[in-house]
Parts: sequence; structure tokens; C-alpha cells
Amino acid sequence: MGALVVSCEDDGAQVEFPTERPRTLADDLDWNAIIAPGNDAERRKATSDRTTGTDDRDDAGQVTPPPVPPMSRREARALEAERARVAATDESPVPERPTDPPPAARDERPASPADAPIATRPEDLHPEVAALLTGELPTEPAATAAGGGSGADGTDDGDVTGGGGAAGGGGRGGRGGGGRASRPPREPRPKRRRGPLVAGLVIVAVVLAVGVGAYTFAAPKIQQLIAAISGAQEPDDYTGDGTSKVTITIKQGDIGENVAATLQRSGVVKDSKVFYKLLLASPDVQFQPGSYALKKQMSSKSALAALQDTKNRVQASIIIPEGTALADIEAGMVSKAGLTKQEVDAAAKDLSAYDLPSGVTTLEGWLFPATYPINPGWTAEQYFKSMVDTMKERLSAAGVKEADQERTIVFASLVQKEAGLAADYPKVARVFQNRLDQGMKLQSDATVAYGTGNTHTVTTTDAERADESNAYNTYVHEGLPPAPISNPGDIAIKAVTNEAPGKWLYFVTVNLETGETVFSNTYDEHLVAVKQFQAWLRAHPDYQ
Repeated sequence: MGALVVSCEDDGAQVEFPTERPRTLADDLDWNAIIAPGNDAERRKATSDRTTGTDDRDDAGQVTPPPVPPMSRREARALEAERARVAATDESPVPERPTDPPPAARDERPASPADAPIATRPEDLHPEVAALLTGELPTEPAATAAGGGSGADGTDDGDVTGGGGAAGGGGRGGRGGGGRASRPPREPRPKRRRGPLVAGLVIVAVVLAVGVGAYTFAAPKIQQLIAAISGAQEPDDYTGDGTSKVTITIKQGDIGENVAATLQRSGVVKDSKVFYKLLLASPDVQFQPGSYALKKQMSSKSALAALQDTKNRVQASIIIPEGTALADIEAGMVSKAGLTKQEVDAAAKDLSAYDLPSGVTTLEGWLFPATYPINPGWTAEQYFKSMVDTMKERLSAAGVKEADQERTIVFASLVQKEAGLAADYPKVARVFQNRLDQGMKLQSDATVAYGTGNTHTVTTTDAERADESNAYNTYVHEGLPPAPISNPGDIAIKAVTNEAPGKWLYFVTVNLETGETVFSNTYDEHLVAVKQFQAWLRAHPDYQ
């Protein structure tokens, strides 16, 4: 370890200051190579050339001697200390290494860190290296020279390469330029392709969509699992005494499970199993066949108590208005008579049970509109048979022969849907009969609508009226529809058996609220009435 000796003028005492620190890993680093200009590729190339033994020759063909290995940090400090000692004792300057390359060699740009020049003077050292060796911070000009110019926000000034931010760091790795020429500017980076980015976004979107779908599917299962573990369960019973009114029927022979199923099907209780468990815990409870006025969304306890209260016992009925379609009658039987949809559907398809005329293909039209009391012991077939028998009685009372019953019902069902006021029924029947007699198409919107499955309105579209595949389309098919389109009442039956006299060929209802209808003999008269109806529709958009 070197030392710096200082003599005191007063007493001649000498004080020795060590000039070196204990050896560290940094002592073995080649600091001049680190700060040498050039990129990594150039350094690797030069190193590779020396390794393979390639000779460097000048223009005269002379072999250029290999460069002297650069001093390490330790050697540089020792040399600096020796020079300071010589200067203090006025000794002759310490000669440089005899192997140092000529000055011209130092001006050349080294090909690699191994070719970097050897620092023989303090001013040859990089300011930061000198600071490490001497412990002194570089002055402001030196610090400025070490870093490239830039703004305070850390962005480069102009095209200066190696510029850093306010801290003065520049170039790759944050190192300064070392006071030398700036490194060659890097080639412009190619524009990034957006394809991978878009593909990545699509993949993320798909993953998110799959995740949402998986959550939607799994969430209920997870909630059930959590509820099972924690003991918390979703309520399986309503609370309170219920909301809107509903009538249910307990049939003859129904047991507790049947009653529970009827209550759940009618919306009275939330879960039939809960009601049935409560019923099993009440062995003294007995049910009487009949209809009961209850409410929807009742607790099982409230529903059981209501069924035991005789005040809730009612005489329920199935009410069928004139013109009601078969599908609506079936729905009423399910909701009022305590029957299942499967039972009602099966009974409606078994036409052999009702002694209908040959050629009849449906119960539609044969169910006479009336009020039928609920009989707890009846099946769906028994209800239908009662309705069919009533229709036969009304046809007989109107003087309709058995052979004419089917045609009369088809004709009456058409009048029932098209006519408005009772006084117009015979006139409407006359219009259709006149058109049939003259070979004209009936052009009834009610038949077209029925063929599309719409049993509640009679308005149609141009496309529906042009649809030849609809067997009930009387705009394209001649004669009466193939089967009834509703269940007619007495007034319609009497209208087709006793039509009003007249030559009308057209009619249109011009006021849907009052039922006012205009009958016309000619098409021109009819167009005037149609305009009147259209004006009414524009004034009443709710009827569109």
C-alpha cells in the first residue's frame, strides 16, 4: 500500500498518509475500458479479432504492436501517488511506461475496451474515475461535460445522443459522455406492429366473456355451496298473508301432496314441499273438496290456516265469454278447476269421447260459452263433455239439423269474431252469405289472424293476408275457413240461421270503442268507410 509523506515546518516531523484503500472487487475493474466509446458489437468484434490472432498492419506493411494492457484502478492510483511524492521532493518526473503507445495512438478510437488508451495524466482520467481515486467531486464544468445536454424534464435536446435528465445521466445505462464525442445515433426503431396488440385485446375480451359466462353459470352453485357450509339458505317460503286474489280447487280424492302441488301451481305457496312438511306436522288437518278463495304468495302457514277457514270456501266457476278460443278455455280449466295442463290437453284431443259429427277435427267451436260451476270430483273430460252437450242443445233450439251443425258453427264463429254490436250480427252474416253466393272471397281478417295463432285481435298485415300457406286465409282461399275460429254464442248462431235482408257486400267497423259499423253495397262506398276508419285509428294510436 502506498503512502503520502508530509513534513511539518515547525518541528520537522513527518506524517504519513496512506494513498490506497484496502483492495476491493472494484480494484480489478478496467475503468478506462468501461468509459471507452464504442458499442458492444464493436468491442466484441475487436476482442474476437485479437483472439483469432489477426495482425493489424499499417500502410507500409509493418505490424502494429499490440496495445499495452490498460492500467487497473489500483495501478492508476499508485502512479498518481508516486507523481505527487516526486513533485513534493522536487525529484525528476517519473517516466511513463516504456511500453506506452505514441500519442497518436491515443487519439485513435479504440476498437474495444481492451484497446482503450492508458491514462498517464490526471487530466486523461474520466472525471468520475478521478473522483473515485481522489475522493473529490468534479467541478460544475466537468459535470456538465460528462453528461449530455437536456431539459429539466429528462428529454433530449435536439439530436444530442446520450443526453439525460436534470441529473446529467445520458446514454445507455445512464452513463455520461465522458467529455468525448457523442456515440453514433442509434438507427430508428421500426414501428411496432399493432396486429399482436389487437390480437391480445381480442384474447383478453374472449377470456373476460368466458369468465363472465362461467361466473353466471357457477354463481348459483357456489352460493348454494356457501349456504350449505355456512348454514344460510335462500328462503323457500313466502312471508305474510299474500298479495292478489286467486281461486283454487281441491278435487274429490285429492291427498295432501295433491293439495300442495295445486297451491304451488297456482302461485299460492313458493314450495310445495314446505307446505307438505307443515301438513305432516298437523295430523288433525282435513281438507274438504271444493273451491277456496286464497291469495298469491302466502306463507305455508297462512295458506294452511286459510284452507281451514270456512269463510274462504266459495262456489267457483269456469266462465267462458262468447268468442273465446279453445286455448283460453283450457287455461281457465287449469287455473280454476285444479286440473293439470297435461290432463286438459289429453282430454281435448280425445274427440271420440264427445259424440261429435263425422269430419270434426277439433273441439274448437263446440264448447258453448257459459258459466260452469267447479265440481271438485270432475275430470277434464267431464268438463268438456258438459260444454259440448250444451252446444248441441243450443243448436237444436235454433233449429239446426245435425247434418248442418258443423257448418253452422264455423259460420257462427266467423260472425262472432267480426261483428260488434248485437244489432249488426244478422247484417254481418248477410254480407258473408252474399259474397259466398256470388263466388267472392270472404276476405275476413279474423280468419287470417286465427291462422297465425292470434286469437285476441282481428287486425292483420299485408304479408299475412298474402300468405297462401295459411289455410284460414280467406283472402286467398275461397269459401268458409276449414274449422271454427272461436266458440260462438246464441246471438251468433241465430244470426247465421236468420240473416238480415240486404245486398251488402262490404262492411267495416269505423269506431272500435262504440262498435259502429258501416255496410256498403259497392266497393267505392266501402273505400269511403275505410278512410273513416283510418282517420279514427290515427286519432286513437293505442288501438294500432
